[in-house]
Amino acid sequence: MDSSVTLTGLLKKVAEKFPDRRALSVSGKFDLTHARLNDLIERAASRLVSAAGIKPGDVVALTFPNTVEFVIMFLAVIRARATAAPLNAAYTADEFEFYLSDSDSKLLLTSKEGNAPAQEAASKLNISHVTATLLDAGSDLSLSVADSDSVAADSSSELVNSPDDPALFLHTSGTTSRPKGVPLTQLNLVSSVKNIKSVYKLTESDSTVIVLPLFHVHGLLAGLLSSLGAGAAVTLPAAGRFSATTFWADMKKYNATWYTAVPTIHQIILDRHASQPEAEYPKLRFIRSCSASLAPVILSRLEEAFGAPVLEAYAMTEATHLMSSNPLPEEGPHKPGSVGKPVGQEMAILNEKGEIQEPNSKGEVCIRGPNVTKGYKNNPEANKAGFEFGWFHTGDIGYFDSDGYLHLVGRIKELINRGGEKISPIEVDSVLLTHPDVSQGVAFGVPDEKYGEEINCAVIPREGTTVTEEDIKTFCKKNLAAFKVPKRVFITDNLPKTASGKIQRRIVAQHFLEKA
Repeated sequence: MDSSVTLTGLLKKVAEKFPDRRALSVSGKFDLTHARLNDLIERAASRLVSAAGIKPGDVVALTFPNTVEFVIMFLAVIRARATAAPLNAAYTADEFEFYLSDSDSKLLLTSKEGNAPAQEAASKLNISHVTATLLDAGSDLSLSVADSDSVAADSSSELVNSPDDPALFLHTSGTTSRPKGVPLTQLNLVSSVKNIKSVYKLTESDSTVIVLPLFHVHGLLAGLLSSLGAGAAVTLPAAGRFSATTFWADMKKYNATWYTAVPTIHQIILDRHASQPEAEYPKLRFIRSCSASLAPVILSRLEEAFGAPVLEAYAMTEATHLMSSNPLPEEGPHKPGSVGKPVGQEMAILNEKGEIQEPNSKGEVCIRGPNVTKGYKNNPEANKAGFEFGWFHTGDIGYFDSDGYLHLVGRIKELINRGGEKISPIEVDSVLLTHPDVSQGVAFGVPDEKYGEEINCAVIPREGTTVTEEDIKTFCKKNLAAFKVPKRVFITDNLPKTASGKIQRRIVAQHFLEKA
């Protein structure tokens, strides 16, 4: 079989090529080489098949912090030709019940500590629950299932992974309605890993610290799998999640060359730099930002603080993460406010009739390529709308500039229509963030009797400063057309976020409207 068409095959090849290089570390605890990691994955896959009875095509749900057990079990599930469905450990029992039944999961995997709401949902649905533990680098990963006597140590060895195997099952974050199930194949995964590897020139000498949750496509694909697929190294924070207090210590200790995060986390890292700077920062090749728009002012603050180019990218679950990215400096300029050029796929701006638009003309961003899902699970309506004219429709409005760089204007559903004037909330966010006393700001639409929709915003002041609603409005009047100036400004100390750290305007709007 051509190993280049499955993620499993690629990782096996990497383990043969770089057996003794560090692949995965838990900060301060232990390191695994690529060969050792591959060995652990093979053995865990055999246990899943022989002891847990997992068959090709079965869906296995995993809910863990960012731990070594998650990484091994995730890859073992895929190796066993089953489908991994990672879930956010913070879900309620009701949410777990929805995701477990919607994905048709056959097994729930957790850490030794378990997860009460997930287990409650699993037992209600008659799904068995198994825990996974790795004590140290030298021991085998143990699963809490009894082996039958005739267990074959290599029961996964005769399983051959295929490019069409559904390997990953995620749900979209559901900006509009209930979350849609997105199946992604081995081919989708390996295509995306190669795209990410190529645009950032990831090699075996790179190293990163994971800051994003691995149940989400950004951390999983861009942070973890692309690194492993390049023979590079990944460090997981000891706490199993991002912590601003340990971040730079880990980055230095493990010789990190880059990291990827969402704007919210970049903000936290910047705020810490302002209040408690490190004596020195590691020399990074680049910093990557994705999953929400990064205001140009934040981009320049990051570059100034950490002396590395900040490359903004554009991605979504249905594209197995990456769609476009700003290039590394040696490959061309990176443009603040742009999400760069398409990577490894076709991309076009289409109008409502499906006609391709010229540069500088706005329309819907559409893509096609081997990294794109074949369609949503059991959702013919969403598939019909999502794949019209032979392209996948992202739901984002944007345009290409004359250099072929993509600029996003906003979600089709999030553009604020104020009396016929379409306002991009991203543009208002960018202005709010240039105010010297504003740490975070988000604009959103609210229903209005006179205009249909009116613009409001919520603002978090920088530590040690105070701003008033009037200050913000006056500032906006200087920097925005009158019709784009927020009618109401909510001053707050935190903004509601989704599990993956995204700020969704719909949720923010709801939160402040209820308050008001």
